[in-house]
Formats: sequence, C-alpha cells, structure tokens
Amino acid sequence: MEAAMDARNARFPCAAASGADWEAVTRACLDGLGPVEGCNLGFVYLTDGLAGDAAAIVARLRAETGIRDWVGTVGIGVCTTGAMHFDEPAMTVMAARLPEDGFRLFPTVTGDMEPLRQAAGGWLDRHGASLALVHCDPRHPDFADLVRSLSEGTGAFLVGGLSASRSAYAQVLTDGEAAVTDGGASGVLFAPGVEVATGLTQGCTPIGPTRTITAAEENVILEIDGRSALEVFKEDIGELLARDLRRVSGYIFAGLPIPGSDTGDYLVRDLVAIDPHNGWLAIAERVESGQPVLFTRRDQQSAEADMRAMLAGLKKRVKTPPKGAVYVSCIARGPSLFGGDAEIAMIREAFGDIPLTGFFASGEISHHRMYGYTGVLTLFL
Repeated sequence: MEAAMDARNARFPCAAASGADWEAVTRACLDGLGPVEGCNLGFVYLTDGLAGDAAAIVARLRAETGIRDWVGTVGIGVCTTGAMHFDEPAMTVMAARLPEDGFRLFPTVTGDMEPLRQAAGGWLDRHGASLALVHCDPRHPDFADLVRSLSEGTGAFLVGGLSASRSAYAQVLTDGEAAVTDGGASGVLFAPGVEVATGLTQGCTPIGPTRTITAAEENVILEIDGRSALEVFKEDIGELLARDLRRVSGYIFAGLPIPGSDTGDYLVRDLVAIDPHNGWLAIAERVESGQPVLFTRRDQQSAEADMRAMLAGLKKRVKTPPKGAVYVSCIARGPSLFGGDAEIAMIREAFGDIPLTGFFASGEISHHRMYGYTGVLTLFL
C-alpha cells in the first residue's frame, strides 16, 4: 500500500554566498544551510562567474549534505531570501524535505520525449505530475516547441527559465550520479501531493487597445486593422514618441495576447525593426493575419504595480504560510529595471522571510509557454 503524500512537513533551508573562489563559496553555503537531515532534493543556482566549476560544486554539495538529487542552472544573477547577487560570482542553494515519491528528476531532452519516458514514465503513470521545474538551454534551435512538448508529454504546469550565461550553460541534474548537462531541457517533476501555487508578473503594461494583424509575412507586421502597421503603432504610442521613433527602443514592445486566457495574459516580444518607408514593423516572433496584437510600455512603475498585483493575488489563494519558494526573473528586470533588489523585497513584504532561491534567466517559462521580461514565482505550501 502506498503512503499518502503530504508536503506539510517539508523543510526548506536555504543559503547564498558570493566570491570568485568556488570552494569558499560552496563552504559558506553549506555552513549557511545548517543541518539538512531528512532533506532529499536540492536546488542550486550559480551565476556564470562560477559556471565552469558547476560539476565540482555539485559533487561537493552531494558529498557533504548526503542529498542525492539536485537540480539547477546558471543565470546572470541569483536570488535568495531578502537579497540578490547580480553580475558577480555567486551561488544560492536550497534543500527540501519531500515525500520520497513526491518528485522525480528527468534527464535532458532535446525534442524526443523518450529519455523522459524511460526515466520517469513509470512514476508518471503511478502519480501524475502537477508541476515541473524546467531549465532549458537558450541555444536549442526551438526551445519554445520543446517547452510545449514537455508540457504535453508530462501533463504538468511548467515553471522555470532559460539559462543565462556568457560562458557555460550548465544545467544541474543529479539522479544517482552527479551530472552537469546542457543542450536541451531538464528538471524535476512534482506529484499532485506536493502542494504548490504559482504566479507570473509581466514587466510591461498595455498602452493601447488589442488590435488585429490583417497582413503579415514571417515576423513582419504589414497591416493592423486594415491600416499601415506603423500608422497604428504611432497612434497607440502617442505623439511625443511618434515624433522620434528612436526613443521606443527598449521602452515599447509588442504584446501577443494568448487565446483563451481569462487573465488577459500576453507574450512580450521585442521590436526588431521599423520600416518608415513601407510602414512595416518587425518583431521577434512569427505572426500571421488574424492574430491579435497590442503595444506595451516597460518601466519600473508599471512593472512594480503588476508584481504587487500578482503577489496580492497569490496571497489570497494561499491559505497557509509558504514553506519555500523558487523565483525566476528576466535578466532585463532586476537592477536594470528596479535599480536594486526591489523584486525580492516585494516578495518578502508579501510572504515574510520564507526560504527562497532562484535565478535571472534569458527567458521565463510559465505553463507551456516562453515569456520575456517576466517574473515567475513558485511557492511550496
């Protein structure tokens, strides 16, 4: 007879440290974790300054904690309870005590789901998966399709992000043997008995109505609502910006509403070119005629307001204090948008000093889609 899974007794000690010496940083994190008796899953996130030492770090963590299974990846920054380390050598770790059958790691997949089925198929048949924490290599030729395939193949709600690095794109995946991989997507599946809640915050705010693309080629929008795409764009962004289109770079983006979303969710995509002669707009996504589109503004005030709204919504849904959390944020957020650790401070304000780990990614995963300029918070309850 299988025992019922119960995550209420889960324990999530966490720690973080910074410095160029991987051994000293690892030692500091181990000391900060303290006793981890009974913990059976570890999370580790490194900045790219330590990416080359990922294998040695994971081996040391496994040897000294006794925790066999670890997951994680590399980001430009990492975050922990009450603080973040951005663009400096740093590491954050968190340990969890979960039911033995409450989770299952899955190996790197690059398209074919057979490796996942071989490693976790029996477990999925017995338990099912309500959530998957996924780390993906941004160099994969079609990571968006890979994420969709993972969602369909597991039936899980996905959270996570694309590794972000200027060197090695390491993904930590240890299941019996220490391993650092790359090239595809890997992570951990959680059974429905591990209670979680997730929320996504956009880094942008719509500045005009939702419109319809009426002519397009590949990633180029030719017409919107039967008019020149650029004409509509100028109308929506306002006269001041329309006078000097050079000012829209990094400030105005295209938003692609998600069909069927009951929360008004949309994917944010960069404007990559404007053709003033033909009146065309090119964005960083394939589009087609009949597809909805809107334009958005990215600034600190709107991003902060949206994050506070997301946190308030999560707090209403959560009936017990969270035991731990994983936060994945875009590298374009963090200090470059908020000017400091405001994101982590807002999470702390909403939920207190809960154990937290996470990283700054080059793309964020929520449900079965790839996002940009967003933050994805997952709470373990």
